[in-house]
Amino acid sequence: MANLKEIRNRITSVSSTMQITSAMKMVSAAKLKKAQDAITAMRPYAEKLTELLQSLSATLEGGIGEEFTTQREINRVLLVVVTSNRGLAGAFNTNAIKEAKNRAAYYAGKQVDIFAIGKKGNDILSKTNTVIENQSTVFDNLTFDNVSAIADTLTQKFVSGEYDRIELIYNQFKNAATQIVQTEQFLPLAPVKSDLNVTAGDYIFEPSKEEIVLTLIPKSLKMQLYKGIRDSFASEHGARMTAMHKATDNATALRNQLKLTYNKARQAAITSEILEIVGGAEALNG
Repeated sequence: MANLKEIRNRITSVSSTMQITSAMKMVSAAKLKKAQDAITAMRPYAEKLTELLQSLSATLEGGIGEEFTTQREINRVLLVVVTSNRGLAGAFNTNAIKEAKNRAAYYAGKQVDIFAIGKKGNDILSKTNTVIENQSTVFDNLTFDNVSAIADTLTQKFVSGEYDRIELIYNQFKNAATQIVQTEQFLPLAPVKSDLNVTAGDYIFEPSKEEIVLTLIPKSLKMQLYKGIRDSFASEHGARMTAMHKATDNATALRNQLKLTYNKARQAAITSEILEIVGGAEALNG
């Protein structure tokens, strides 16, 4: 059994760790509320924008927006992987990175490159895959304008023919304890699958349906990327809050166990000293 000093040192160490994890949990909880409100507020807009784009596209004829919809033979694939810049978030980063590796394996024999958004994904995937760019600084000021610049870069890589397919991999926020890894086709635009019964008489278009669609497609792509990064940002704080909560609980249980061990060791030491004193007294009397 460890001596009393060693146990006291361990109790102090565990207590310090518990204070740190508890503080990190509270910080993540505060950030989560803001991030959750942001993604909850923008989802209806993003969904309605996609719905409107689909309904308009369904009534168009010809090659309107074909540079965004062209289905080419897949030889070059770009995976946009959204992770975080920091760890201590449970399996949050691991799950996204694992999905990226699975998608890379799925396209075995093709050229598969990584566009990293987040330092953790870049650090891990750069060891096994080709990372063409890392945009980890976007989290320093997560705004639609900053994300739009990234979306424009990705769109240009597809339109120019540099890549035949671009996929977005991120953690979708469900709640603080649950994050769902999503893989979405970013470009080319997926074929319209809509049950909406929209006719030309449903709306009055100004200036025209064609011009509206050409305006909505880039905006929809930007919104899709922004929603994915926002989802990942909220998921990160939810995962970190949950991980720190579990770490705090584990530290509390370990500290209680160490205190019990300390009390038992202390009681055993006192009992041993008493027995020695009694034994010595009896020896003197004898």
